[in-house]
Amino acid sequence: MLRLGTVTLESNLFLAPLAGYTNLPFRLAIRELGGVGLCTTDLVNARSLLERRAKALKLIETRPADRPLAVQLFGAVAEEMRDAAVYLESLGVAAVDINMGCPVRKVCRVGGGSAMLNELDKTAALVRGMVAAVRIPVTAKMRLGWDDANWTAPDLARALEDVGVAAVFVHGRTREQGFGGTVNLAGIRAVVRAVNRIPVIGNGDVTTPEAAKQMLEETGCAGVSMGRGAFHNPWLFVQTRHYLEMGERLPEPDFEQRVVLMCRHLDLMIEVFGEALGCRMFRKVAPWYARRFGPAVEFKKRVVTCASRAEFDTILAEYRRWREQFLDERGELQPRFRPAPLAAALKSAGAGAGCAGGSVPVPRGPVERW
Repeated sequence: MLRLGTVTLESNLFLAPLAGYTNLPFRLAIRELGGVGLCTTDLVNARSLLERRAKALKLIETRPADRPLAVQLFGAVAEEMRDAAVYLESLGVAAVDINMGCPVRKVCRVGGGSAMLNELDKTAALVRGMVAAVRIPVTAKMRLGWDDANWTAPDLARALEDVGVAAVFVHGRTREQGFGGTVNLAGIRAVVRAVNRIPVIGNGDVTTPEAAKQMLEETGCAGVSMGRGAFHNPWLFVQTRHYLEMGERLPEPDFEQRVVLMCRHLDLMIEVFGEALGCRMFRKVAPWYARRFGPAVEFKKRVVTCASRAEFDTILAEYRRWREQFLDERGELQPRFRPAPLAAALKSAGAGAGCAGGSVPVPRGPVERW
C-alpha cells in the first residue's frame, strides 16, 4: 500500500499516461485484471478543459470502476492550471498530475511538458497555486532534465516538495532522449535522495516484473509507473504485484486468455466510443495483442481494416481456422511456432542497459502529429 497525500492506494504500481492509448476502455481492462494502484488519463490541455471542449471532456471520461483515477494536465498558465484542478476536484477525481515530461514540440513550445524543467521558480509558483486551491493530492511527472548536461529533476523535486506536491513521478530519460536510449536508474535514485517526505515513483523501461523489482531496489523509489510495458503486456500489473509479494512468476496467459481480453477491450471501446469509432481506434490495438499469438499474419492483415464488431468476429473466427495448421495433436502451437517467452523476446529486442526490462516500441498515436 502507498499513500499519496490523503489517498491510500492498494498497490504501488501505476498506469502511466500513454497518449492515444490509456483511455477509459484500456484502463477498465487493466483494472479488471488487477494489480494496479492508480491509473492516470492521457494528458489533457488545461485550457481546453476549462472551455469544456468535447475532446478534453472525452479524455477525462470515467466510471465508478475506474477509481482511483488521476487526471494529467498540461499547460503553463498558472491561473488555467489552478482552475482546471479545481474543476477536476469538483468531478471527484482522486488526484491531479502535472505533465512536466512530455518531450514533443507542440507541448514544450507553449511552456508545458519538459519546458517546465528549465524554469524552476516559475514552475514551483504554478504548482504552489494549484496545491493551495484544492484538497486532493497534486503530483508532478517529470524527466531527469532537458539533456544530459542539465539534470534539473533533483532540484525541481525538492522545490515541488517545499510547495506541497504529494509525489513526483520520474521518467529516467532526458527530454533530448525522447523515448530512445535507455532509462537511467542513477538519475531516478538522485531524485529519491533529493526529497525528504514525499514518495518518488520511477518510470521507464519497466516491461517485466524483474525490471520493476530492479528499479525499486536500485533507486529506492516508492513505486513504479508503467506505460508502454503495460500496453505490450496488460497482465504486467498483476504479474508484477505477485512477483514482488511472492517472489515467483505467474504463468504467461495462454492464447484463449489473450483472445478473451482482446475481445473485452474491443467491447469496451465500442461502449465508450460507439461502434464505428471504437472499431476504428481498435485497429491500432489489436495487432499488439496478436504479437503473442504465434503465427498471426492473416489476423494482422485483416484486423486493421475492421469496421464493426460483426466483422471482427468473422476475422477472428477465420483466423482461428487458419491458425489450426500450426497446432499439434493437443491443440497447442508446435514448438517451432511458439512465441519466445516475453522476457526473452524483449531482451532480444534490446534490453536497456539501465533497467533489465527490454525495449518496447512507442505505439503510433497522436504524438507523431504533435
